[in-house]
Amino acid sequence: MLKPGTLTAADYRPPQWLRNPHVQSVLGTSSLRRRQGERDLEALGAVTRPYLIDGGEGVRLQGLHSVIPDAPAKGMVLLLHGWEGSADSSYMRLTAAQLLRRGFEVFRLNFRDHGGTHHLNEGLFHSNRIDEVVHAACEVAQRFPCRPMSVAGYSLGGNFALRLALRAPAAGLPLAHVAAVCPVLDPERTMHAMEHGLPVYLWYFERKWRGSLARKRELFPQTHAFDDRVLGLRMRPLTQWMVERHTDFGSLERYFDGYSIAGERLSALQVPASILMAQDDPVIPVDGFHALRLPETARLEISPWGGHCAFLQSARLDGFAERWIAQRLDGATG
Repeated sequence: MLKPGTLTAADYRPPQWLRNPHVQSVLGTSSLRRRQGERDLEALGAVTRPYLIDGGEGVRLQGLHSVIPDAPAKGMVLLLHGWEGSADSSYMRLTAAQLLRRGFEVFRLNFRDHGGTHHLNEGLFHSNRIDEVVHAACEVAQRFPCRPMSVAGYSLGGNFALRLALRAPAAGLPLAHVAAVCPVLDPERTMHAMEHGLPVYLWYFERKWRGSLARKRELFPQTHAFDDRVLGLRMRPLTQWMVERHTDFGSLERYFDGYSIAGERLSALQVPASILMAQDDPVIPVDGFHALRLPETARLEISPWGGHCAFLQSARLDGFAERWIAQRLDGATG
């Protein structure tokens, strides 16, 4: 049961000009929002420091810890970004600022090969590297023992956050709550949606991933000796190339199945969960959310609008999702 006054998807009613999912999704990644997040953190007097975190088995991950000095913290929130985003993405900064206002410490974790961290690990990032994220979350909890701890993520980060919550009890990681915005449920269906949707989304992710792979080749030329023909592949064949050469899954189908959280896979969640999704998300098909089997402690909210992880509210490009995460996690620890 939600407390009176708690934000829900029904409270999100953007102006008419912001009800187009493509306008939402494109403006959501605007550099204006990134700079606003930086200004918000500065205005709060937040102190942010980078840390190297042990991901287990020699893996090193990097993240940013933010705190308001001399202010008592009510808990720690681990934030996870989307694919080819980073700890400094606009939504990560803006969400961190909202959480700091509510008295939390925040740790924004970069996945492997994100946020300029390609040099830290020789192996490539892929979406089934959940073990290192679980290990990193446990180290963050030990290094910054501010209880309770929650986790939140966007898009692929929302997928990782929910899988982390599934594994938390076995890992000895006590989580108070998990919040996910537009999480990837079924990777195959997400791939299909990008291949058959507005080309700008496929182009955006292909461009970002090619740049990441080129950087990896530059840093580790002996391990990653692929040529430019590989970098010229489209998303599906490039993913298949990566799966066949850099994972043990053997096929694209098994790889996608490895990090799917569709259908009944979230039914075993023991951590209370909140999921926010947009009916008009152009990247992640919404119908999979209607088929989710969730425990009673999980709440799914679907807004008619929002695009992919944007949920912009006005010409100031302020976001509903950042406020929703902060309030939901605050309510879980209050």
